[in-house]
Amino acid sequence: MANSHTMKLASISTSGPAASAAEPPLPDLKDRTVLQVIPELDAGGAERTVLEITEALVRSGARSLVVSRGGRLAKDLEALGGELIEMDAKSKNPLTLHSNKNRLAKLIKDRNINLVHARSRGPAWSAYWATQQAGLPFVTTYHGAYSARSRLKRLYNSVMARGDLVIANSEWTANHIRQEHDVPPERIVTIPRGVDLMAFDPDSVPSERAQRFRNAWSDGVMTGRTILFLPGRLTDWKGQRLALRALAELSTEERENLLLVIAGDAQGRTAYVDAIETDIDTFDLGDCVRLLPHCADMPGAYLASDIVLAPSTRPEAFGRTAAEASAMRRPVIAADHGGARETVIDGQTGARFTPGDPKALTAAIRAIVSLKPVGWAGMGEAGRQHISAHFSKTGLQAATLAAYARLIDDHAR
Repeated sequence: MANSHTMKLASISTSGPAASAAEPPLPDLKDRTVLQVIPELDAGGAERTVLEITEALVRSGARSLVVSRGGRLAKDLEALGGELIEMDAKSKNPLTLHSNKNRLAKLIKDRNINLVHARSRGPAWSAYWATQQAGLPFVTTYHGAYSARSRLKRLYNSVMARGDLVIANSEWTANHIRQEHDVPPERIVTIPRGVDLMAFDPDSVPSERAQRFRNAWSDGVMTGRTILFLPGRLTDWKGQRLALRALAELSTEERENLLLVIAGDAQGRTAYVDAIETDIDTFDLGDCVRLLPHCADMPGAYLASDIVLAPSTRPEAFGRTAAEASAMRRPVIAADHGGARETVIDGQTGARFTPGDPKALTAAIRAIVSLKPVGWAGMGEAGRQHISAHFSKTGLQAATLAAYARLIDDHAR
């Protein structure tokens, strides 16, 4: 569905001067082969982490194989030196899982794989069975909280806690694992998702990239407004409709000085897009909301915004949006649960509000908007420092590969 609220944004180049940063040393994995399994390679934090680990593996001298159905990031994987092996890794059909187990067992033998890392439950079962058969190290990353309303569902989820090493992508996730599964503490390690501090560096992104976004978003009419940016998949729990209700709580005069930009893939959820459009009309927000497709140039989009929203109604295990926006020196308003409690420091790098409460979000928006550019700059700088110190991509890569090296060496003994 498309109407006056929905805009098509032309592709914006991400080329620009590269920033340099000291990188922590990587362990020597020369001639080792690591297999990662993930359902598909479309947009998402787990998918991006697959690419980041591939980059590090290749840099360390290892071979990186990825089993997946493929997707828009497949070309990026190959450009980094990884190899995609296409398989129906998204299916939950027991027969397909069993078939994939046999294919993975053959792959492990034929390609002399040293370690398998699973990032989602369906393919994790196939990988677990295959590594058990081959006697190989098996690693899982718990990327989120999986609902378990029945014993059968809890059993299905348990595969993510069966790794020789279980990686939690935040302390919140680690606590969830401990509550849900009987996993010895020594098998759980917290390795937070990381932000590419060179790509997400406001000093290295040309201002022209940001200005092109601002011009497209404002349509040449609403220049000078404070831009609130809410990126993410168009799905109810990401909080787009909550943000619209919060905007509706503001006075007409307040809304005249704001522009809310919602950007993300619908991924077939046409009914949800229709609901967003209906809310925009119902709350008479057409003059202050832009609904856009997925944005490829996220650094440019963050730089074009003034304040970034992360209003998820369910806890985000990590929440890459908040971390990336902070790295770009943008204040972040996030729901006060999940990984946001680790990435957003309330009152210092942004604000946290009561999850699911539109009036609490309205109050947070008012508070941050009132700080004006000088206040935003201070919060942004604090956010950049916080993310650089605790949530860098290079830190993620070094910690993950160190875990691989230890497990491979232990297995070789």
